Amino acid sequence: MNQSANKCIFLAGASGAIGRQLAPLLIADGWQVVGTTRSADKTPLLRELGVEPVVVDVFDAISLRSALTDAQPAIVIHQLTDLPYALEASKMVAALARNARLRIEGTRNLVEAAVLAGAKRLIAQSISFIYAEGPTPHREEDPLLAETDPVFGETVHGVASLERQVLDAPLDGIVLRYGKLYGPGTGFDVPAAPGSVHVSAAAKAAQLSIANAVPGIYNVAENDGSVLTEKATNILGWNAAWRPDQ
Repeated sequence: MNQSANKCIFLAGASGAIGRQLAPLLIADGWQVVGTTRSADKTPLLRELGVEPVVVDVFDAISLRSALTDAQPAIVIHQLTDLPYALEASKMVAALARNARLRIEGTRNLVEAAVLAGAKRLIAQSISFIYAEGPTPHREEDPLLAETDPVFGETVHGVASLERQVLDAPLDGIVLRYGKLYGPGTGFDVPAAPGSVHVSAAAKAAQLSIANAVPGIYNVAENDGSVLTEKATNILGWNAAWRPDQ
């Protein structure tokens, strides 16, 4: 790889729903994009997008560290998830456990590798639909559900760990709390619940975060009264209605 540190972005989860939308935006901005996938079968897709593919598992800390050291990225973007297509109900119990582990252990490995590789900024995917009950729309400062919650506790634990690790890392840490995704690659053609966000608009928020974001947390969802997105709008210049043809 040996990419220029000033022009390389390491996109973890490049073959995912957001990653596939985000990569072309980054390339159009002049970035060289090194993107990860766990499956060699997806490398042709990444090449078609203009991404240099790396087959690596985020739980393999040594291989991940090697990939980032080789790439020498200025920016690392964490778009990794482990959820079934269309959130298929029969698979969700096991998937939520895997996803929580990814947010905890996977994020730890990615943060450590990013710091060692000299990255200056880390942008990470989180979620905006686990706020504790209270007045809406929820601001970023509002508390999340308790980690003891009988339904979402495991997810909250994973999210809290991811956010803490990103914000405490010795680089510019940006957390994007996405609403529930819909659009291409998600299995949902229309919003499935309040506080949703189109996958293209979600990708746009990550792109804007490269140059515009100050470190911190940003709600990224449609303005339907569930969460307040004023911070993303004012600081990032983000618009929930953005689509690729604009």
